[in-house]
Amino acid sequence: MNIGIVRRQHAHHFATADQEFSASKLGMWLFLVTEVLLFGGLFVGYAYGKSVYPEMWHEASKHLDWKLGALNTLFLITSSFTMVMAVNAAQRNKAGEMNGKMVGYLIATIALAGCFLVVKYFEYSHKFHDGMLPGIYYTYSGVQNANAHYFFGLYFLMTGLHGFHVVVGMILLGWVLVRATKGHFYSEYYTPVEVGGLYWHLVDLIWIYLFPLLYLVG
Repeated sequence: MNIGIVRRQHAHHFATADQEFSASKLGMWLFLVTEVLLFGGLFVGYAYGKSVYPEMWHEASKHLDWKLGALNTLFLITSSFTMVMAVNAAQRNKAGEMNGKMVGYLIATIALAGCFLVVKYFEYSHKFHDGMLPGIYYTYSGVQNANAHYFFGLYFLMTGLHGFHVVVGMILLGWVLVRATKGHFYSEYYTPVEVGGLYWHLVDLIWIYLFPLLYLVG
């Protein structure tokens, strides 16, 4: 469907669309490096806890539902595929047209992210009910180890921070979706779709590390 909208191919402070694309991708890669460093610190904390309390670590991890973790892994892996397809559709789109496939793939990506958060809500609710809260709020008696609060505190910190990134990703992709419905992206200009996809793939990649480290270690 031709929607007859005339757009600039690049922002005014860039000489060409290619320059804007290169600068945007570089900026996103630099940002993603800082995100890796952020989660890297948490992974160091994880390695320390597991080395100091190995028996507790294995016992506590058994109280996480690996089936829910696996379901969320499936949601995010599928969302990475739909995001790739959205970028591909943008690369093939014609100027002045709304690409239904691109819009559909973006909606699917956001919906899958929403499914991830719904599952995480039920998982968190169960943990709250049983008293598996971090720090001084930990009251769960199902783990026979005085240091179990360390594991669950780190669990909530790592998965909570990741969940925050999922929400940010949904907002970012929602903005991309709105622009996609207006026909702003086509073969010569799809920078926001590509950059948004890079961010979303990092969110998925981090979860792929969190799932086995937290859910399968026991």
